Amino acid sequence: MFDPEDLDAIREAHARWQNQRVDETLDVYGERQATFETDTEGLTVDRLYTPLDMADGSYLEDIGFPGEPPYTRGVYTTGYRGRLWTMRQYAGMGTATETNDRFRYLLDEGQTGLSLAFDLPTQMGYDSDSKLATGEVGKSGVAIDTLADFERVFEGIPLDEVSTSMTINAPASILLAMYIAVGDAQDVPREELRGTIQNDLLKEYIARNTYIFPPGPSMRIITDIFEFCGDQLPRFNTISISGYHIREAGSTAAQEVAFTLANAIEYIEQAKQAGLEVDAFAPQLSFFFAAHNNIFEEVAKFRAARRLYQAIMTDRFGAERPASMQLKFHTQTGGSTLTAQQIDNNVVRVAYQALAAVLGGTQSLHTNSKDEALALPSEEAVRTALRTQQILAYESGVADTVDPLAGSYYIESLTDEIEDAAREWLAEIDRRGGMLSAIESGWVQRSIRSVAYERQEAIEAGERTIVGVNRFTSEEESHVELEQITPEEEARQCERLEAVRHDRDADAVADALAAIERASRADENLLPHIITAVKAYATVGEISDVLRSTFGEYRAIEETH
Repeated sequence: MFDPEDLDAIREAHARWQNQRVDETLDVYGERQATFETDTEGLTVDRLYTPLDMADGSYLEDIGFPGEPPYTRGVYTTGYRGRLWTMRQYAGMGTATETNDRFRYLLDEGQTGLSLAFDLPTQMGYDSDSKLATGEVGKSGVAIDTLADFERVFEGIPLDEVSTSMTINAPASILLAMYIAVGDAQDVPREELRGTIQNDLLKEYIARNTYIFPPGPSMRIITDIFEFCGDQLPRFNTISISGYHIREAGSTAAQEVAFTLANAIEYIEQAKQAGLEVDAFAPQLSFFFAAHNNIFEEVAKFRAARRLYQAIMTDRFGAERPASMQLKFHTQTGGSTLTAQQIDNNVVRVAYQALAAVLGGTQSLHTNSKDEALALPSEEAVRTALRTQQILAYESGVADTVDPLAGSYYIESLTDEIEDAAREWLAEIDRRGGMLSAIESGWVQRSIRSVAYERQEAIEAGERTIVGVNRFTSEEESHVELEQITPEEEARQCERLEAVRHDRDADAVADALAAIERASRADENLLPHIITAVKAYATVGEISDVLRSTFGEYRAIEETH
């Protein structure tokens, strides 16, 4: 990348600078600490970076141009100059009506995509009147029991004009079926529906635990979705392979990249075994990463992930379509980095994290609200979070050129280091028989837990500063109005569910559920039958129970060492 004679001259000048300037300065002033490291990876941050740190690199092979392999500089040729990232604030407020109100508010305030959060019973495949749902209805997102709730969520919102992301996993096929049913009712052609379902079950076994079925049946449902959407919903992302929850559980940046891509490899292998061609479904795969506080580490992480994914898709799977090897991802700022103490500090944290995501080339972005460490976000807080993105987009200048940090000796060196570390993790996963085996043995979970434990120890020992928590603290308490879901609202949701059950055609529901059971026991795609069932107003719990009866329920095994 550089002329050898120039490198020799730089090497000589660097040695002179070190021996004269640096040593002299250190003798007088010293430095703030003995060593400097990246936030999570623990990579040493050198005092200075020069072309010597890129001496072994090739511009065309390692960095290249935007929109061209290896996609280090982004998957789109003109970056944000043509179109800004999708501003997609996560929302799901107790009831369907409240969620519709929040969606309309956000769209009026300039949001460009919808992102739907579901309550815990919905995520676990239980209806709101289930005993297991008591006290959780509407708490972490919207309660969805039947298509009637979904119709209310999207009332007055044309699905051909918005892109909708749904954070749903085990019952993803059911909620996707409801979205399709709403689109059908609006006469929106299925090929025009745009959005994403998370649908990433492997990370549930690793980090989040909202699973229902064992891995085998879960993979079968996922590949059914790949096949169905490839045929009927070509603009819909069939999965959002999530590193976010892995990072939130405590992983390093390189682990986030490696474990996410290892999950992707497992999904692709399963789809191939089901008879699908890589170039037929890979363009509809999407990814979901976290953005944490160390700006340069995060930017390098995103760049390394794109380059590594391109190599995996070409070398390992023989992908030929450019869209099959382009890693496209949504980013959410780090929920685990938010603090209950001095919550206004969270606005600053989120702004820096959003900056890192944009400098790293994200396709869409959710910025957390400052009060999310305490409750569902208030309207005022979510507006500030959205304004953070808008200021970044329209006032900061960071969206005016593609990959503005490319060529930085530090960024390129850090990108290489994170990619190398991720490759080592991937090689270890291969040695352990693949990601599914590594998860089932508990090795992945232990690897993350070890990092999280060490980080917490460092915080408690004061070795890692968290402003407002273990340094620069204040005795003043934050006073904020929090969103709350009352028992009365839970009771009203159960009443609405009972009314739907009373009014629907019971025979049509029974027939639809029976068809799902037959398909689940045969080699038949489940999605058409689930769509029929939701249109008959079968509930999330009823459909999930049919699949439970066929597939069983997953129980985490004791770790093996």
